[in-house]
Amino acid sequence: MEMTVGAAAEAAGVSAKAVRLWESKGLLPPAQRTEAGYRTFTHDEVDVLRFIRQAKALDLTLGEIKDILDLQRHGAAPCGQVTTLLDAHITEIDRKLSDLRSMRRTLIEVRRAARDSQRRGEDAVICRIIETADTDA
Repeated sequence: MEMTVGAAAEAAGVSAKAVRLWESKGLLPPAQRTEAGYRTFTHDEVDVLRFIRQAKALDLTLGEIKDILDLQRHGAAPCGQVTTLLDAHITEIDRKLSDLRSMRRTLIEVRRAARDSQRRGEDAVICRIIETADTDA
């Protein structure tokens, strides 16, 4: 049974706009069309839409998702590539967390230094917090 873009989107838990975008980016093959020009989708295509939605929830990019789908469509098992992609995303998240921890330490130190400067009665030109920041750290 075929369904319209709206019905397919609803069944997959995405917007019709997302379906059109993903089709235009090549994540889906061009949709079949009715004589009136309406896109129609099969249950298999709805499964692909669900897969795309879930992959996006894992923070994979549309390009990465397309590569995975292309591998599958050409008969290859994409799970090895998915593992590699997820490992890269984990590494990036770890780097961001490290950067955020470092920024947090810097902000705490800047706030402390500004408070100490204020207690000593030192004047600030504009804002002691920013003026006392050691941004080279």
